[in-house]
Amino acid sequence: MPKLKTHKGAKSRFHITGSGKIMRIKGPKSHLRRRKAKRVKQLFDKKIELHPADRTRIRRLIPYGVG
Repeated sequence: MPKLKTHKGAKSRFHITGSGKIMRIKGPKSHLRRRKAKRVKQLFDKKIELHPADRTRIRRLIPYGVG
C-alpha cells in the first residue's frame, strides 16, 4: 500500500488536537483589520472546532494528523 500525501493547504489551515478534534481558524482574519472592533479581532484569534459535516473530507486531506 503506497503512502498517502498530505494536502499542504489543509495542513496549514487545520490543526488536530490530541483528542482527535479538528480545529480551524476563522475566515477574514487579516482583511481590513484596522477598522474592526477590538472584541471582533479577539474572536478571530481563537480556533474553533470544524463542523461535523466537513470532518470526513478534511480527514482525507490530512491522513496522518499532521499539524
